[in-house]
Amino acid sequence: MTITGGILVLYIVISMGAGIDKKWMNSLLAGPNKMLLNHIQETYLTGFSYTVKKHHVSADEWVAQHAMNFLPLGTYIEEKEEAETDIEDRATYEMILAKQAEDENAVDENGKLIGEPEEEEPVSEPASKTVDLSLEKLKNYEYLVGNFYTIDSTTMTSPEELDAEVLLGKDMKLNEETKGPKVLIYHTHSQEAFADSVPGDTKTTIVGIGTYLTELLNERGIETLHHEGVYDLIDGELDRSKAYDLAEPEIRNILKENPSIEVLIDLHRDGVAEGTHLVTEADGKPTAQIMFFNGLSRTKANGNIDYLYNPYIQDNLAFSLQMQLKAAQLYPGFTRHIYLRGYCYNMNLLPKTLLIEAGAQTNTVEEMKNAMEVLADTLDHVLTP
Repeated sequence: MTITGGILVLYIVISMGAGIDKKWMNSLLAGPNKMLLNHIQETYLTGFSYTVKKHHVSADEWVAQHAMNFLPLGTYIEEKEEAETDIEDRATYEMILAKQAEDENAVDENGKLIGEPEEEEPVSEPASKTVDLSLEKLKNYEYLVGNFYTIDSTTMTSPEELDAEVLLGKDMKLNEETKGPKVLIYHTHSQEAFADSVPGDTKTTIVGIGTYLTELLNERGIETLHHEGVYDLIDGELDRSKAYDLAEPEIRNILKENPSIEVLIDLHRDGVAEGTHLVTEADGKPTAQIMFFNGLSRTKANGNIDYLYNPYIQDNLAFSLQMQLKAAQLYPGFTRHIYLRGYCYNMNLLPKTLLIEAGAQTNTVEEMKNAMEVLADTLDHVLTP
């Protein structure tokens, strides 16, 4: 180490006071000793002396800056750690968005599963037809979860989050004092089709089912808009990897142009094994079963996902639970258990947001339309004052 370097280290120790008795420090910096340090400073640390006098830089700032020059490894480590953290955050973010996009099974243009996985994800069970809907029962967390929810293995919830009394106490009724459309229906995955869908005929796809639901709600006096934007085709090829990202700005814009909208419905159909048929009977007709789907913006692996923050999780949960219980009361067996998973699914756009998995690729268009009639009636009961 050079003389200047040694003196600088000494000066750092003196300036920082690291591990030195304060009385000794005070005596060192007093009287003749102070004069000695000033002489050392001007003789060997001329850069320091000039900088302090001419540029009014504090001694601590100058010492810290030049100490890092003698110890460049520290700067390298700091910069490297920050860069690696940024890269890791971006990679995690992209991974999470990809997982969100892949949550549903990929299908071809005819609605058929593309390469069924070796192990099928569990299909959410239909809600029991003999379930007790009393608040006293619902306030029991184990009873509530056991009868009305399927919690994905990648995420978790708690009695505080699924507090039935709190969720059922939230007001989901529409504001009748405002004019304009109240409900917006759209499809993040517009290419989803059914067992007897006609290739090229959107009326027989999930988009056509959304059109039918829109008509039913409008007939009931609930003014509804239907957005038919396509977000799962890129250059003419089925690609869901960015569907939620692509849909978000468009939906935000529609909501901005229509501030009267209070309810947002992302209508999907599920993907199941070819031997699974999600059907029940309602009003004497074969009816596809539906499932409400909630994103909790939280996974076991990553905890709370800040960049998928959703301030409306409790409202989302309240809406789906109130819909679930009303359907259980009016049409037992129509709904499957509410599915809870991580990620966000654009459910942060409005408090009263539903992501609905209606039927699956094994259902017929007729079964789907019958399901929309039941769904419209359930929505009417929950939303209409």
